[in-house]
Amino acid sequence: MIIMDLKLDNLKAFHHFHMNMAYPKKVVNSSIPEEHLSHHPNFRYKKLNIILGANATGKTSIGILLRDIFGFISKKSYGQLVSNIADRRSPAMFQIDFIPDGTYELYRLKTVFEASENGYFTNEMIHASVGSVTIHTDDNYERCASRLEKLPSQNLLWNVALEKIPAFAWYLTRPDSAALVNLQNKANKNYLKIFDTTLKAIDPSIVKVEAIPGTDASYLIKPKNTDILIQQGEILKPELLSSGTRAGIDIADMMAWVINQWSAFFYCDEKFSYMYTDIEKAFLAVMVEKLPSDGQIFFTTHNLDILDMPYPKHSFTFLKKDVNQPDKPISCIYASDFLKRNTDSLRNAVENDLFSAAPSVDKVYELADFTKDDRL
Repeated sequence: MIIMDLKLDNLKAFHHFHMNMAYPKKVVNSSIPEEHLSHHPNFRYKKLNIILGANATGKTSIGILLRDIFGFISKKSYGQLVSNIADRRSPAMFQIDFIPDGTYELYRLKTVFEASENGYFTNEMIHASVGSVTIHTDDNYERCASRLEKLPSQNLLWNVALEKIPAFAWYLTRPDSAALVNLQNKANKNYLKIFDTTLKAIDPSIVKVEAIPGTDASYLIKPKNTDILIQQGEILKPELLSSGTRAGIDIADMMAWVINQWSAFFYCDEKFSYMYTDIEKAFLAVMVEKLPSDGQIFFTTHNLDILDMPYPKHSFTFLKKDVNQPDKPISCIYASDFLKRNTDSLRNAVENDLFSAAPSVDKVYELADFTKDDRL
C-alpha cells in the first residue's frame, strides 16, 4: 500500500486540506535507496514521511482518518468515517490516490457525504467514484494522475464502487493505542525474540520476556524483582510498568510487522514521547531500513533531533494551523520547497522558523502577568 495523494474536506479539523507524497527529482546518494515504485524508476514517492507540527495541527487526526478510510474500503462500513464529519449540515469529502499491494495500478477513490439535515446518513447519501490506470515503466505520478483526471466521471453508491479496489494491508498505531500483544502473531517464531529485544532496548531493567508454556498468547515480562503477566494480549497490573515501557509493547508489535513485512504501510504516531531521543532515532532508522521495496511509513514526532537524521529534505512535512483561515485552517509545508541544497540545515531552518510553523508561546508568557489576587 502506497499513498500518493490525500485530500480532506469537512473531516475533523481539515477543510480543503491537501497532502502529496510524490517528489519530482531524484536525490543523488540518498540515504533511502530506490525511493520509487519497484521497476518504475520515474515513479518517485516518499517512502518516509516525517510529520512535525505543534499540538492540535492534525498529526494524530490524519492517522485516525486513514484508519477509518481503510476500514471503509475493507469492511464496507461508513460509521467511523461519518463520526469524523465536522459539520453534518455541509457536505464532506475525501479523495485518496494509492497503489494497492502487489499492483502497478494507481487508484483514485473519491467519496462525498451529502449534507444531512438531521445528522443521519443513508446509503443513498454517500457517493463514491473509483478509477484506476496502469503505471507504465516510464511513468511518474503526475502523468498517471493526469490520466486519472480524464477518466469518465462516476457517481456510484459507495458499496458498489468499493468492490473495484483490491485488498491491502496496513498498520497504524497512535499515542493512546492500548498496549496489546497482537494475538495473530503468537505462532510466529521470531515474534517473541522481537518482543524481548524491543522491551530490553527501551527498558534496561527488563531481564527477559518469555512465553508461558501451555497458554494461548500469554507472556511474562520480567523486570528485576517482579513478574508482569500479559494474558490474552492484555497487561495485568500495567501500573508496574513505566509509560515508556507500556508504549514499548505497542512498538514491539509494530516492529514485528515491519521486520516480517506483514504490511507495507505504517503510520507510527508519537509512540516515543516518553523515551530518550536516541532510542527514537534508532527505531526509526531500523524501520526505514526494514521497509519492503514498495513500503511506506508515516512517522509523527515532536522530537527536533529527528531533523538531524540524514534523510532527504522531501521526507519532512510540517503541519501548520492558522485559525484566521477558516476555509483552510490546516496546511502542509514541505521542507524541500524551501531547502534546495544538500548543505541546507533543516534544524537551522526550523529553529529560525523559516516555515512559520512554530507554535506561539505568547499565551504562556501571559500567565506571568497574573497575580494571586487575579480572578479568572
